[in-house]
Amino acid sequence: MGETSEFYYRFPDVIEEVYSSYVFFTIGLEGILQLLKDAKNRSAVFRSVFAYAEPTGKPKLFIGECKGTISTEKIGKKGFGYDPIFIPEGFEKTFAEMDTIDKNLISHRGKSLEKLYQFLKDIY
Repeated sequence: MGETSEFYYRFPDVIEEVYSSYVFFTIGLEGILQLLKDAKNRSAVFRSVFAYAEPTGKPKLFIGECKGTISTEKIGKKGFGYDPIFIPEGFEKTFAEMDTIDKNLISHRGKSLEKLYQFLKDIY
């Protein structure tokens, strides 16, 4: 079993989504906000994938997503990574402003983990 998680966004002619980790560690949140200062489309999505396989079986993938937008400034002190600039759909605060319990109910990782849990519960 393993898990990977990524933050996806598109900045046409600026950054391809596959480089989001590199961009984060190179220019940080302030640099990302600067690149987006005049952007009309600030949509983004967190995706998490858990993979599970028995020794003789094919892996099964459990995907979770959390769609949202990128804020215009860093807000909040909780969480890590992109949390201070990510506002999930249906909310007016960033992940970094949310309590861990509330964030886990809507997060990409919480959703993919719940799918994996349900699968394992059904087979064991």
